[in-house]
Amino acid sequence: MSDFRSERDSLGEVRVPAGAMYGPQTQRAVENFQVSGIRFPRVFIRVLGLIKGCAADVNSELGLLESRRACAVRQAADEVAAGRWDEHFPVDIFQTGSGTSTNMNANEVIANRASQLMGREIGSGEVHPNDHVNLGQSSNDVIPTALHISAYLETVENLLPALAGLAAALKVRAEELSQVVKTGRTHLMDAMPLTFGQEIGGWACQVEQSEERIRSALKDLGKLAIGGTAVGTGVNSHPEFGRRMAARLSGRTGLSFVETDNHFAAQAAMDTVAELSGRLKTSASSLLKIANDLRLMNSGPNAGFSEIILPPLQPGSSIMPGKINPVVPEAVVMACVQVIANDTAVTIANSRGEFELNVMLPLIAHNVLQSITLFGNAARLLAEKAVSGFSVNRERISEVLGRNPILVTALVPIIGYDKAAEIAKKAFAERRPVKEVASEMTGLPEAELERLLDPKSMTGQHGRSKR
Repeated sequence: MSDFRSERDSLGEVRVPAGAMYGPQTQRAVENFQVSGIRFPRVFIRVLGLIKGCAADVNSELGLLESRRACAVRQAADEVAAGRWDEHFPVDIFQTGSGTSTNMNANEVIANRASQLMGREIGSGEVHPNDHVNLGQSSNDVIPTALHISAYLETVENLLPALAGLAAALKVRAEELSQVVKTGRTHLMDAMPLTFGQEIGGWACQVEQSEERIRSALKDLGKLAIGGTAVGTGVNSHPEFGRRMAARLSGRTGLSFVETDNHFAAQAAMDTVAELSGRLKTSASSLLKIANDLRLMNSGPNAGFSEIILPPLQPGSSIMPGKINPVVPEAVVMACVQVIANDTAVTIANSRGEFELNVMLPLIAHNVLQSITLFGNAARLLAEKAVSGFSVNRERISEVLGRNPILVTALVPIIGYDKAAEIAKKAFAERRPVKEVASEMTGLPEAELERLLDPKSMTGQHGRSKR
């Protein structure tokens, strides 16, 4: 038995692997685009299956596709959506800029499987990839639609729950440590005190703002290009096709989708997705800051800040016994850097929408979907393996706080800035507590100094937001 079968397309004969569910156009793409080995992620293939299944149903309703074929296409498309045929989607991300190769990959797999379901052989043409599976569609509206839906699904199913979980974990720790006072830092230098609860509460607020920022992009992401076909005019598509597709896709996913009000904008540019990418970048820079703060606070155990101890997850060195590194924050930082870099690629790619089509669709899809996945996984990892499990080195915190010369700031309204600066300088030079030096240099009563220089009283917790 031959390892290949022979099929034809408009360019001629093509040898296709005998066991492949795809056909000649996919095989040409496999041979032409050996660039990265990176394929579209599972969610994108899932959504292509949903789109093709819904298209079969809509075309059947409109009387454009015979019901028996429509049922076979729908069943085959559902199998694609469920992941049954993922190994038959081999096309590289770096391909034709419209994503036509991946759209045809889906059309061919579904057509061949539908032909099987109708009792015919693969390649028989009983169900045609263009005439039946791609009916009323073009790669130019299918791929942007798949991009919007897959980004929407990944955001709702994975990213937003991960951010909500991280915010909740931070709030728990903020409440637990609300009475632990520590030295604040600006410019990485000692500053006025605050509580752990205030510092961690600030992180929680950042994460909640990231969640809100990303959620607000979903409304525009729900506007779909389907129905615009080749250039946005809807040629070869029923006038009701786009509206009905959006409604059916909403029913299949439980999310809110509508046909775009301007197909030309929806296919010529990926502005909505670029905006989402920008929001992911901003949020990634926020998460990076939190992860890096944890690294710094964990630094030590003797020569660093040594304020917290992160959970010891694995040995930190192949040569230094006993060394433990902040591996989770480091992984999170790297993920965030990648998200920020991805946004640069998306921004440039979005600008490449010449006339009626953006020809960087696969690149945009890859980068945005990777960013959503990375960001969600990083947030979940930070919550579960760093935030929830770190312990506080209270002895170290108390020791450093007592010797913080910046505490003298509380005396400025009473003794003036210059006198306070003298006390701070002397306390630092002699490595003595500020209160002791202030007692010698001001003559203020011990009780008053005790009250004024109490670090907890300087944290301003009363009457302030604890968000």
